[in-house]
Amino acid sequence: GDVYPMATLTKMTTIEELRNTLESSEQKPLLLFKHSTRCPISARAYKEVQAYLQYRPNEQIDYVWIDVIADRPISTQAAETLSTVHESPQVILVKEGAPVWHTSHFHITAEALKTQLDGI
Repeated sequence: GDVYPMATLTKMTTIEELRNTLESSEQKPLLLFKHSTRCPISARAYKEVQAYLQYRPNEQIDYVWIDVIADRPISTQAAETLSTVHESPQVILVKEGAPVWHTSHFHITAEALKTQLDGI
């Protein structure tokens, strides 16, 4: 079949990177995925996010992730900045610096992402 350009999931490794990315959501929506590398539910969510990104993702959106185990301060900063209760796995859609949709655990599916993101 056709090959679509795959949207990239970029890892946030510093608070400054996160801050810049959140600021850039003023222009371009952002999907933030909080991923626990120790959690089987999170591993499943990660596969779902990747599945969405491999098949016609909305390319008007930036996709980033945080390793909540290795980079807890960044994860905490994200929760504070966005005033969302920290969960992992969790996806947060950020538009103009504010969270407009978020979900967690088993609700993170390629289908849910498609429904939420395609209309943005």
